[in-house]
Amino acid sequence: MRPLFAPPFVSLTPITTTMTTTVRPAPWVASTNIYEVNLRQYTPEGTFAAFARHLPRLQAMGVEVIWLMPVTPISVLNRKGSLGSYYACSSYVQTNPEFGTLDEFRQLVQQIRSLGMKVIIDWVANHTGWDHEWTLTHPDYYNRNADGSFRPPVENWEDVIHLNFNNPALRRAMTDAMRFWVEDCGIDGFRCDMAMLVPVDFWEAARRELDQLKPLFWLGEFDQWGDEPYAQVFDVSYSWHWMHSTQEFYRHHRNLHELDRALTGYQQKKPYHHIRSFFTTNHDENSWNGTEYEKYGPMALPLAVFSCTWNGIPLLYSGQELPNHRRLHFFDKDEIEWTDAPELHLFYKTLLEFRKQHPALRAGHPEVITWRVATNHLNRVFSFLRKAGQREVLVLLNFSEEQLRVDVSDQRVRGTFTDLFSGEAVEMTGHRQLKPWGYAVLYK
Repeated sequence: MRPLFAPPFVSLTPITTTMTTTVRPAPWVASTNIYEVNLRQYTPEGTFAAFARHLPRLQAMGVEVIWLMPVTPISVLNRKGSLGSYYACSSYVQTNPEFGTLDEFRQLVQQIRSLGMKVIIDWVANHTGWDHEWTLTHPDYYNRNADGSFRPPVENWEDVIHLNFNNPALRRAMTDAMRFWVEDCGIDGFRCDMAMLVPVDFWEAARRELDQLKPLFWLGEFDQWGDEPYAQVFDVSYSWHWMHSTQEFYRHHRNLHELDRALTGYQQKKPYHHIRSFFTTNHDENSWNGTEYEKYGPMALPLAVFSCTWNGIPLLYSGQELPNHRRLHFFDKDEIEWTDAPELHLFYKTLLEFRKQHPALRAGHPEVITWRVATNHLNRVFSFLRKAGQREVLVLLNFSEEQLRVDVSDQRVRGTFTDLFSGEAVEMTGHRQLKPWGYAVLYK
């Protein structure tokens, strides 16, 4: 959930950090991926149990971290649409009856973990719905107007009200609620909604305490481009700046140098080991700004290849494997139209499994180097090499509507590679044909 009137990486809270130790993600994070689940729209039933039927398919596709959009109950007062927003909760320690009971949620967590996957839940710390139980029991937890009335945190968010993190009791209650889902339900971490709207020192304290229960995975909804202090606390953040840059490139025929500038900018941010998630869509983008095909057209697939092979973690959204060409309603029931054999299942399976296995594709790893590779099409082919010792991955992305004969002119890229998708051997002294908006992933 994010404001529609300002860039999502603009912080509205103080961002000083007092972190005294460097937070580093668990080793498995470097090779993982994230799959966001929109429970309401995922199945006709829209329940925990109904979604569980898809778990074997997702496991087979190579999914590793299941991110569940908020599972908490939704406020009725001032709700939008017929069912309201997931991000307007009425309790932090219950489940939405629309999805199922707490016991059914615990069962889903156990099923996910039994298949070797991990589960994180969306955590909305900045605000609640208007009839959250705290409005009656602890009205002092909220920021209020001069007349004592509750108020939304920003424009356009009329269905939620703003929490007051200047109140130590609120901080304690929020951390205790997060602790409940770790201790009682067995989750593996949090995706923290609009993390940059919550004081960074709250996240520092919460992480320091909750990681003592077990090492957790922390995905923050902010962009390191503008919120570096938050990157000191979270393992992974968003890449909105990259997303907007690629959208501008496609729509307005920009120069490839602008994409280089975006990526170089990330590399210069601190801490250097912080990991970014790359994506072409998510729940906000799909519902409010258009599907990945509305935004990128035929560039969507080579961008998906980029997300799975660049120095970061790929993030997929419900239905991308179909592919889904339809915007999903946010406040009403609007289920995904699944088929028996999603067309892009093998495409993503190939990329996700390869990414997990190949050491040169680890994110934020000190032994992996990444550099852009020169070709004979400098403004149409986005090419790069990732290298770990003698293991290499070369990626060629045709960001144009023309078929291209590609010659790699970088003398550091030589020898015989194997094409990931075709299995054929490729000698780098020759050339490579790329279809319009085509891609090649080559390894050795």
